[in-house]
Amino acid sequence: MIIEIKIDKDSEIPLYLQVKKTIMNLINRGKLKVGEKMPTERELSEKLKVSRNTVSTAYDELEQEGVLKSYQGRGTFVAEEANPWKAQDIRQKIMKFIDLGFEEAIESGMDANEFLEIVIQRVREKKELMSKITAVYVECNIEQSRMFSKQIMESTNMNVIPFTLDDIRNISDSTKKIIEKSQVIIATFNHVNEVVKLTKRFQKEIIGVAINVDLETIVKIARYSEGTKFAFICISNEFMFKARGALEKAGLGNIDIQFTNSANEQEIIKIINDADVLIVSPGRYRDVQRHNVDNKCIMKFLYSLDDNSVKALKSKIIDLKYQK
Repeated sequence: MIIEIKIDKDSEIPLYLQVKKTIMNLINRGKLKVGEKMPTERELSEKLKVSRNTVSTAYDELEQEGVLKSYQGRGTFVAEEANPWKAQDIRQKIMKFIDLGFEEAIESGMDANEFLEIVIQRVREKKELMSKITAVYVECNIEQSRMFSKQIMESTNMNVIPFTLDDIRNISDSTKKIIEKSQVIIATFNHVNEVVKLTKRFQKEIIGVAINVDLETIVKIARYSEGTKFAFICISNEFMFKARGALEKAGLGNIDIQFTNSANEQEIIKIINDADVLIVSPGRYRDVQRHNVDNKCIMKFLYSLDDNSVKALKSKIIDLKYQK
């Protein structure tokens, strides 16, 4: 596994923090995807010409924050989108910024009410800016794309238009016009790489957002008796890896389940026939349903947008560069 990490040994920033921050940026930009194996500590330390302890400290902190996950004998993998919102008390940080601004205002002779008016006016301007933004949301299936688009619209007041990956792969004139007029393209992290490639010619900002498994799905799986054979069928390796991790976190890592993202029809039929219960990503539902001749229970493995990821999205959207 080759990853591009550059560090500045003359910087005052500790080397392990530089390594950690670069890995987080690579994940957020889609250069490292969920489920990808990381270089070993020794490999990365030799590549960067730093001590192994430097890399170990960076890996340990990322694992504690849920970004990386180590498996004995298998290595370290990207387990989650790098979400800086988890690692700090945002409310406390914002309060410090407000305090600094208020102190500056008082020192310059401005009274408290005038400072408050400036803050309120600025918030209004940012909200108005967001209401004028058109975004495109890309998912593997229209059901989730519409659901996630609605959630973002309710949270940001933006106009968000849902599309599927197939809409972008086989782009029509109408879809092309919508993308050209949009200011930003949003996609779940496991689709960011493909969306970047498919929309490169439009030169739009691509923002990835994290998703969390729907708890009701986990509860349904947990209700089945011991010995039940499950089959999990999805499209991408990233989706499969995240689903496996979600089941492990819920204490369901020991259930009898076969995972696959195969597109081979005969292989899918065999997996369906061998299972008692079928779990699918929304994008594979129709495919599996078509081969489910015995009418076995098919359960969609659903996700919802991560609240902290939506907060991070909003902070990027209100950047002044979107005022075009």
